[in-house]
Amino acid sequence: MPKTPSKIDLLQGTLDLIVLKLLRGGAANGWQLTQSIQAISRGVLDVNYGSLYPALRRLEARGWVAAHWAPSENNRRARYYELTAAGRKQLEAERASWERFSHALGLILQAD
Repeated sequence: MPKTPSKIDLLQGTLDLIVLKLLRGGAANGWQLTQSIQAISRGVLDVNYGSLYPALRRLEARGWVAAHWAPSENNRRARYYELTAAGRKQLEAERASWERFSHALGLILQAD
């Protein structure tokens, strides 16, 4: 199925930054994270579970998020993820790196 022009692919590593940023606001399960990403990006970013859950497992393995099981809003068992202290530190490092990258990219796009 062809992508619609309004959808874009995430650069490698940006999903980690997005998830860390969203979890800064509090614990969330995978469904909540996908809904937040889609809502905040006004539908431009549409992350599927096949990308999200490996990212969450990777972040958990690195100690940047912690996970626990709890009932969801519809009373089903769901895995909730929350940012750790190491994750908050990593979020700031990744945010600074992203800002340097986006500034450099802006300079390149403005060049004649």
